[in-house]
Amino acid sequence: MPKILIIEDDTAFCQMLQKFLTRQGYGVSASFNLKEAREKLATDFFDIILCDVRLPEGDGISLLSKIKEKSPKTRVILMTGFAEVKTAVQAMKKGAFDYISKPFTPESILEVIASALNANGSKELKLHETIKLSTISANKSTNKIIGSGEASKKLQQYIELVAPTNMSVLLIGESGTGKEVTARAIHNISKQKDKNFVAVDCGAIPKELATSEFFGHIKGSFTGAIEDKIGHFEAANGGTLFLDEIGNLSYENQVQLLRAIQERKIKRVGSTREVSVDVRIVAATNEDLTEAVAQGNFREDLFHRLNEFSIEIPSLKARKEDLMLFVEFFLKNANAELNKNVNQLSKEVKQIFFSYNWPGNLRELNNVIKRSVLFTDGDIIGLDAVPQTLKTESEEDELGDFSKHKFEKERILKALKQTNFNKSKAAKLLQITRKTLYNKINYYQLEV
Repeated sequence: MPKILIIEDDTAFCQMLQKFLTRQGYGVSASFNLKEAREKLATDFFDIILCDVRLPEGDGISLLSKIKEKSPKTRVILMTGFAEVKTAVQAMKKGAFDYISKPFTPESILEVIASALNANGSKELKLHETIKLSTISANKSTNKIIGSGEASKKLQQYIELVAPTNMSVLLIGESGTGKEVTARAIHNISKQKDKNFVAVDCGAIPKELATSEFFGHIKGSFTGAIEDKIGHFEAANGGTLFLDEIGNLSYENQVQLLRAIQERKIKRVGSTREVSVDVRIVAATNEDLTEAVAQGNFREDLFHRLNEFSIEIPSLKARKEDLMLFVEFFLKNANAELNKNVNQLSKEVKQIFFSYNWPGNLRELNNVIKRSVLFTDGDIIGLDAVPQTLKTESEEDELGDFSKHKFEKERILKALKQTNFNKSKAAKLLQITRKTLYNKINYYQLEV
């Protein structure tokens, strides 16, 4: 069994890639930093090393020459979200086998690994066809809603990685962030793309009717069952079943759902005949399911069944660099629906949009755009068309954000001084990841 070492400081992405490659039959180890990687390399041999170019304590290229010196037969494949020709040439000189740009598809990473394993001693870097500036290549129906900023690119990267597998996916995010859109994006590039996508709002199903809704019923099985009915599992057979707000299901319904997922068989209410079903489960929640499990409100075994992969959907506040792209998308939809020709925001409205926190996320933005287009006579949305609450809260948020940033900056500096500028210890003291600390140090331009 070929052995692979992944060196990647993005923990979520690293674990996802590790699970994916393990399922492909490889023996996979993971390191989240250079120190862990060096310890593993000192005691074990790896056929392939997948290493991120940019790491908090250094970079993959500086590690490359040491790896090749100690283990010439090991193939090193560099990964990065910042593909540059200069970096590729530098990697080639130091003996990298290949270089792949994020986001990459499962097929492309498997192709590179297979090529590395089949290579006959060549150290030459093959500039892989995926080396290019990172762009979004999502399904046409979803690419604009996903965006092209860093948070959006990471989201798309996760979608493209997990979609071709059969793994269950748990989407975590605030209300209105576009969890169903993400679920559809996964379905649209999956093996099930030609089959049904069935979306179910678990929070809208009464406990008493949940069994019938999920598994169907036969005529006369209960009062009101005037005809046979197929349930959501049968409707989605061969395709994808999207279970939104999964945390709202009663404990009893959770038991029934778990059995259906495990056994891949269901029984309609009132029937004794088992029906085989094959569905890909994508679930979503805006709650902390780990807390619900700890409190006994959500079954732990069901949680692990649903959580083979988890993807956190970023809030709109975390995707401000994509704000105008989303505005254009919703403007186009609103114009078509309302028969209008509004094509932009005034300068003042833009400022309000960028300073507002958007607690309702993409859903709120869509509603605001639609309302503003309705109230606009010309082709530019002005202040008069924007809801007053948006303007008022934006002014308050500007002052609040200033105070918040000032406090956070001082808190980070204090933690760094307390730990004698040891970033790992400071991150633990602040209860954040080391990568988050590095990002904040860069954001506040702290000299440390």
